[in-house]
Amino acid sequence: MIERARNFIWHNARTLEQRWFEHAFDGGSADGVVQAVLAYRNDDGGYGFALEPDHRGPTSQPLHALRALQVFGEVNAPEHAESILNWLEATCPGGSVPFGLSTSKDHPKAPWVQADDQGGLLLTAQIAAALKALGVTHPWLDRASDYCWQEIDALEKTHPYELRAAVMFLDETDDRKRAELAAEKIKHLYQDGNEENLAPHHYAAKPTSLARSWFTDDEFSKDLDELHDGQQEDGGWNFGFPAFTPVVNFEWRSIATIDALLTLKRYGRIS
Repeated sequence: MIERARNFIWHNARTLEQRWFEHAFDGGSADGVVQAVLAYRNDDGGYGFALEPDHRGPTSQPLHALRALQVFGEVNAPEHAESILNWLEATCPGGSVPFGLSTSKDHPKAPWVQADDQGGLLLTAQIAAALKALGVTHPWLDRASDYCWQEIDALEKTHPYELRAAVMFLDETDDRKRAELAAEKIKHLYQDGNEENLAPHHYAAKPTSLARSWFTDDEFSKDLDELHDGQQEDGGWNFGFPAFTPVVNFEWRSIATIDALLTLKRYGRIS
């Protein structure tokens, strides 16, 4: 399985995902991954240039900041969060992060990527979770965390991606008792409907996730079976949303391939 995925990555992936795969499965250096991410950094400390494939163009955007933080987390490089925190402080001082900034209005983006400067839980929770996973502290992160708690406590209706973001935050926050109670409170939002077809492992990407208890052992085992069997003939995995422009097909498939392998590895399905 890994050999077939390796072949797919070397044929189709960007340098970043090639470096990430090499680090995760072939003993490659963490610094190689970091340097590949830093190539997307702007002078303002943020990240652009389609680091997150659905948001094209050069301007610094929250989706790219999130992707950079998540990759830094994969290779334990918390020192590189500082420039992003400074950018967030300057761009979103209140602690609420928009899905997209209006600075990208003249550049291509997927139809579902808004550029309206309107903050929300979807990006704020994921960015806060990524920063907490890196172990950093910062006044901006405190404000973002307060905002996330406010929104999660009031959550009565949502969509799958926002629900997943909420769980990501709860998995990383320091107040474990409060997080456990909140996860139990919002679990019905998954049960109420999952029209965008996010699978159980998307909510519980690791065995310690609070969302793991939302599913029976049989349900989760079946889901992991389906993930395992989702490898395509070319060695890669597919992703669960449309490719809005041809180039993102292989960019997202490369990310989905490494994510699938790492999820299976965390759950002991591959060594």
